[in-house]
Amino acid sequence: MKPVESLPSSRKNGGAVPIETVADILERELQTIIEEWLMRVEKESNLMRIKMNRENRTGHLPHLLHDVIARLRLDAGTKAPISKVAADHGDLRYRQGYTVAMTVDESRLLQVSIFTVLHKNVKQLELSTLLPDVVTIADEVDAQLKEQVLRFIASERDK
Repeated sequence: MKPVESLPSSRKNGGAVPIETVADILERELQTIIEEWLMRVEKESNLMRIKMNRENRTGHLPHLLHDVIARLRLDAGTKAPISKVAADHGDLRYRQGYTVAMTVDESRLLQVSIFTVLHKNVKQLELSTLLPDVVTIADEVDAQLKEQVLRFIASERDK
């Protein structure tokens, strides 16, 4: 019996599918992640209670996502640096009338949005690094959330 030849995993429909790192995909899909996040936020009545324009709602995301991308490009196991952008975002959300729980919801939706976009791009992903990168993303977004909450609490105390 002749063995069945299979195409390499990087081939699809006769053409090569470029393999990318998670960081490359997040960078390329930055606006898609923001749109995905905004769509999810707009379905959350507790978040939509705070009226604001698109820029005020999403303006922080490119900076936070760039921190995630930078972290993915560091050596594996690197500890998350303190994010000034995240701390500033905690201040901003406090001034805008958010609660800590609302900030947590936004962070959770960011992770869901990132992972949804990665899932949509799974054919381009370097699968051998996917799970470690997912761990890094979760760690970075949680570290950013911690900075937001710490600053939020400090703002509340200073009032």
